Amino acid sequence: MPVLLVQCSVPDADTADAVAQALVGERLAACVQRLPGVQSTYRWQGRVERNDEVVLLIKTTTQRLAALIARVQALHPYELPEVIAVEASGGFAPYLDWVDEQTRDHD
Repeated sequence: MPVLLVQCSVPDADTADAVAQALVGERLAACVQRLPGVQSTYRWQGRVERNDEVVLLIKTTTQRLAALIARVQALHPYELPEVIAVEASGGFAPYLDWVDEQTRDHD
């Protein structure tokens, strides 16, 4: 199963924790890393905005991406949350296998 690295920015540490806990707890992600202290500058509704954010680096698989996006939308306070997925073209095979195993349904 192809592994993805998904980037998502959130407005604060509490939102980062809630999203990370939900995604890993529901097996939509194997791991979520939080990168605090990011400053984002972007155009929104005709104005240039600047905000402090936390970037989440989320490891998942292509099979779980649609459900992951839906869950992020449900938890995220932004009207238009950033969710960008990039497929891993390589990596340490045992780690990639671990990501695949952690994101499978175990019912």
